[in-house]
Amino acid sequence: MNHLLIFQNFGLPELLIIALVVLLFFGGKKIPELMKGLGKGVKSFKDGVKGVEDEINTNDVKGTINNIKKDITDDGSLNGSANNTHTDSTVNK
Repeated sequence: MNHLLIFQNFGLPELLIIALVVLLFFGGKKIPELMKGLGKGVKSFKDGVKGVEDEINTNDVKGTINNIKKDITDDGSLNGSANNTHTDSTVNK
């Protein structure tokens, strides 16, 4: 839990120091390539998340359609209690 508190204290000075260390470690010519790779990774992650969300939404729609199909009989009437009550009252007359 204490390790999460460390990340809350990052400000602009800390980020500048990190950027300077990265610049010194990788050099100026390598940084654009690293950022390009990072951007591709983020894009790939977002596409994956979007794919999962689309699949969840598709499954929800399919489930709803299947539930509606179960509620509708072959002759097009609903399998509800109100409809069955109406049918029962016409039989008694």
